Amino acid sequence: MSKLLVFILVILQSLCVYSQKALTHEVYFETDKYDVPSTEENRLLLFISNLNDIEIESISIFGFCDDRGADNYNLILSQQRADAIKSIFSNNEISESLITNVDGKGKILLKIVKEEDILKIRGLNRKVEIIVKPKLLEPDPEPIAEVDIPIEKEKTTVERINEGQKGDKIVFNTIYFKTGEVTMNSGSEKTLEEIAEALVNRKEIYFTIQGHVCCTQNSRDAVNRKTKKRNLSEARAEFVYNYFAEKGVSKKRMRHLGMRRKFPLGGDPKYDRRVEIVITYVDDNVK
Repeated sequence: MSKLLVFILVILQSLCVYSQKALTHEVYFETDKYDVPSTEENRLLLFISNLNDIEIESISIFGFCDDRGADNYNLILSQQRADAIKSIFSNNEISESLITNVDGKGKILLKIVKEEDILKIRGLNRKVEIIVKPKLLEPDPEPIAEVDIPIEKEKTTVERINEGQKGDKIVFNTIYFKTGEVTMNSGSEKTLEEIAEALVNRKEIYFTIQGHVCCTQNSRDAVNRKTKKRNLSEARAEFVYNYFAEKGVSKKRMRHLGMRRKFPLGGDPKYDRRVEIVITYVDDNVK
């Protein structure tokens, strides 16, 4: 293979790795309005749902008006339109830290759009433009030589329950949930059964089951895909609560609570799709 051909292949591979095309979407508004029409909101929600599996670097939102109206009026209205779209993104679990631009640009001149019908042109100019920039994919780093360093073995969840005292928070760090679902990943049920058995044996502890959803910038995990309700953290906690009750844990000893996305652990999003317990009381009179 010639050196030139090898060079070309290397360049093409680099382009595939580092180039990610921005995703765009437009939302159209009625004259003098910044409320999002229902049909346009449905289109926008579909666009947002397609961002689930994309690592987002930034989102830009730009509002526009048609050529009618005073400049100051158009600037205010275009900003209101941009803000309305930002609210929809935020309400659908897109982190506001990803939204880097929310700007009202005012009017668009008629000649910018190639169309002869002036009314159609103005309709196309009453809009918000959304630009989603994906993160660049970087090549895998060179492997680092492994060094044998003795480390203390981490305690299992069952061991932490057996030793737990009032105030202890015990994360079920081997039980994770599928994105947008109450269903656990494969292999988690056996571990949950072992945890339930440990809690049955420790009759003296009372605890709160806390459910969490993913909170990282690049994932959305708040809406229950099955019910379409925004109560997924509560649903996960309730699922575990019912499971424990079926296995013999007294309902008097436990309560469940949805923590939404307030307490991220960081790292892989799966670590935030979790359940943990907090020991709230220890009855020393129970043996």
